[in-house]
Amino acid sequence: MDRLFKNKDILAIAAVGVLILFGVAFGFGKYVKDTLPPAATILGGGEQEASTDSTGSPQATTTPAVPAPTLYSYIEVVGSCGPYFDGEPCINLRSGPGTDYPVVIKLRNGMVLKVADTVVSDGHTWYKIGFDGEVHYPERVTGGWYVAADYVHLFSDAGPSDPATHLNASSTKRIIINLSQEVLYAYDGDTLFMQQPISTGLELTPTDVGTFFVRRKTPDSYMQGPIPGLSDQYYDLPGVPWDLYFTVSGSAIHGAYWHDHFGQPWSHGCVNLPPDQAKLLYEWADVGTPVTVRN
Repeated sequence: MDRLFKNKDILAIAAVGVLILFGVAFGFGKYVKDTLPPAATILGGGEQEASTDSTGSPQATTTPAVPAPTLYSYIEVVGSCGPYFDGEPCINLRSGPGTDYPVVIKLRNGMVLKVADTVVSDGHTWYKIGFDGEVHYPERVTGGWYVAADYVHLFSDAGPSDPATHLNASSTKRIIINLSQEVLYAYDGDTLFMQQPISTGLELTPTDVGTFFVRRKTPDSYMQGPIPGLSDQYYDLPGVPWDLYFTVSGSAIHGAYWHDHFGQPWSHGCVNLPPDQAKLLYEWADVGTPVTVRN
């Protein structure tokens, strides 16, 4: 009887110990659950972090994706006349969407123009032309500008780039303009990408000498003169293609559709290339690419 009593005492004490241990374990587990922060996991290539809604249910939040760049429509003139309105018949730019409208200008091969709108008239598609940036002499643009879609090449581009404030020191690309040779060289490291005869500034409008960098890119520009403080000569050149601006004053490397005197000075200070070569350089060069102009 005494032995049985002692065994019952032992069993009672053991039972109390189990209850105490269970209570401690339950409390600790609840403490851990209430105090530890939610875990972050990487799923599907994006970072997701566990969170809870107002009811306490877990939810997942995803890091926003980088938006794709906005693209704009442009046309490139192909299959038209040459720099002196020679060769094939010129494509007409008209004041309205139809052949009954007057011809404003004749478009030459290599011109690039921005599309502001698309209009269908009498079953034919016409592109209304707009402009990237400011037109210095807006009085020269009278009425609308329209081109028949059948005679031009439509493409998309990000449009004018954001201006750069400094050169890209880590770039392996560089552009060298040799004024005495009238030749442009483009390198990626030690690899020659382009060697091309060019036309730089005439005696009264020389190309600046020095070390620069590509400040801004745009697929088209409307270049007009005179420019106060730089040139007193009149010129009016819409659709100047594939522009790499490299000086604060506005000098650019670009295509020239109005002449073919490459290899000799022929510009108002810019660096002229044949349009097809200017396009290749435009697609290759980055904003911030170093540009060196030397004699």
